[in-house]
Amino acid sequence: MSSSHICCIVPPYLLRGIVESQAIDDEDTRQCAQKSLNHRDSFTAKRCDRFSTLCQPRASRAQASTSAPRGIVPEGLLSHIAESQDVDQDTRDRAKADIEHTRRVISAYQKRLGQKGEVEGTEAKPEPSTRVYRAVYDAKNDADEEDLPGKVVRVEGQKAVKDEAANDAFDNVGRVLDFYLKQFNWKSIDNRNMHVISSVHFGERYENAFWDPSGMQMVFGDGHKFLYRFASCLDVIGHELTHAVTEHTSPLMYEGQPGALNEHVSDVFGIMIKQVFEDETADKADWLIGEGCLLPDVKGVALRSMKEPGTAYNDPRFGKDPQPASMADYKPTTEDNGGVHLYSGIPNRAFYLASVAFGGYSWEKAGQIWWKTMTSGRVPAQCTFIQFADVTTDVAEELFGEEGAKIVRAAWNEVGVARKH
Repeated sequence: MSSSHICCIVPPYLLRGIVESQAIDDEDTRQCAQKSLNHRDSFTAKRCDRFSTLCQPRASRAQASTSAPRGIVPEGLLSHIAESQDVDQDTRDRAKADIEHTRRVISAYQKRLGQKGEVEGTEAKPEPSTRVYRAVYDAKNDADEEDLPGKVVRVEGQKAVKDEAANDAFDNVGRVLDFYLKQFNWKSIDNRNMHVISSVHFGERYENAFWDPSGMQMVFGDGHKFLYRFASCLDVIGHELTHAVTEHTSPLMYEGQPGALNEHVSDVFGIMIKQVFEDETADKADWLIGEGCLLPDVKGVALRSMKEPGTAYNDPRFGKDPQPASMADYKPTTEDNGGVHLYSGIPNRAFYLASVAFGGYSWEKAGQIWWKTMTSGRVPAQCTFIQFADVTTDVAEELFGEEGAKIVRAAWNEVGVARKH
């Protein structure tokens, strides 16, 4: 089994279906899908290494969680904001103040170590920022991750630009961060107002979007014949940024059942963010992930369905959605890190069932249970489906009494994640 992975919103089995399809005559289309697969493979070590480190004892986890990403954040971004004439004066002033604060922190750190010289490159632990700064860069179709983030396009406090993808990424990142703050009082990705970087136009016709764990940023391709508009899909951005939130709550090893739970948690919070934005109750929502990513001529509605796993698409050119909805169809596999994208559909349906049974909005009860579960310290790195079911049931009882626990347990039982008596 492959032991490493970087999360991409488009599952590898869908891309592989395009590559291997006998119904696609266009060789260029297959080559584009193959390039996306190859790039995914080249990134695989990053996510696994990161979660492996995060799943070590707490001291090692803290060290991994506070490392500075490539020196881009915060001073490079803040300097651009502080000097930009397109940014309002209040934002410029705040950025200047944050730069001075950061420099004071680093200077004090150096003095404690008896160091002298330039502050650049010093890996001092930054103090929490007073606010979150967003920035979007143009990768200019460069597929080399070492060249990320690219050329700056839009920063915090700046008005919309001509690049539609950049505006979508900027606005949707803001909506995700707003959701976490309002619903869970969680400040940005790390609860310390971490700044959020995004790059659009990555690669040539790159058919995916992902969270880069080494650069600590979002990356969006432009898509091609079947998949596109990743930056405009709010649930896609919610899904990917939640992988980063998971790093700071309950890191889950990215393989087998814990890996599928890692993917599941990202789908759960991604779908809730979408439902908040669209003001949909659990019983009225469509529960589709990546609804806007499939081009109009594709026979399908989304990348995944949390309500009915296995029904999101069925196109003769690249196959049928293979996600099972129950443990009855769970079979160990060596593909996709043990089926992390494939089997996330089982807990996804459990969350859907619990949300509908509680009634109202998904984030009011079921979402609160899943959030407290992830921040409870009771989710082990090698968590199985039944262990996760047990914790969510216990948390449901703590928050909503015996009736709440019955609802959550019934949802897990329905998908075959049940205690054997």
